[in-house]
Amino acid sequence: MAHIEKHFKSSDIVTDIVIGMSDGLTVPFALAAGLSGAVSSTAIIITAGLAEVAAGSIAMGLGGYLAGKTEVDHYSAEMEREKMEVEVVPEVEKQEVRDVFAQMGLSKNTQNLIAEEMAKDKATWVDFMMKYELGLEKPDPKRARNSALNIGLSYVVGGMVPLSPYFFLQKPYDGLVWSCFITVICLFVFGFFKAKITGQNPWSGAIRVMLIGSVAAAAAFFIARLFNH
Repeated sequence: MAHIEKHFKSSDIVTDIVIGMSDGLTVPFALAAGLSGAVSSTAIIITAGLAEVAAGSIAMGLGGYLAGKTEVDHYSAEMEREKMEVEVVPEVEKQEVRDVFAQMGLSKNTQNLIAEEMAKDKATWVDFMMKYELGLEKPDPKRARNSALNIGLSYVVGGMVPLSPYFFLQKPYDGLVWSCFITVICLFVFGFFKAKITGQNPWSGAIRVMLIGSVAAAAAFFIARLFNH
């Protein structure tokens, strides 16, 4: 019988969506809940909520951009260092190749053979050292831009979920009731699929995400009510 291995490798876009959607669902939800306990106009909640979504998406997107840019810059700097070492201290670098294969249990003759063959192609040699000595994978040069867009847009989509009922209702309390109902369901579904694709228990993951968002919103609401009185 053929053996089929099932592994999930989290892609960059999935990671970005999870980051953006998690905060997008939670932060505006807590803000809207807090304002619902303090103001009497849904217009104020909508205005403040949209401002938060705009600011939050920009801030989160910028964070994603800087993280991606840092990853690319770090890889480039380390690659230049490896290129220099291959030229200046080739024997040291060959020994590092041997050390990698020694850890894999290969014989000394095989280690020497591989090191000498690899030294004939410096580009391959450097790539090998980047991956197996430093543990660095070559990042997508467009990673920073893509990450900023993915995280920012995911934040906007997530943030509009808890705000959407306030566009159609006049009373903040009514908007809060529907916002809670819709957002809690979305948090549960989001948590379920987030846990499922990362190999965790989907039900516990769904409940955990739902509880975190609910507690944040409840805390904001009751604190606002307390100070309002």
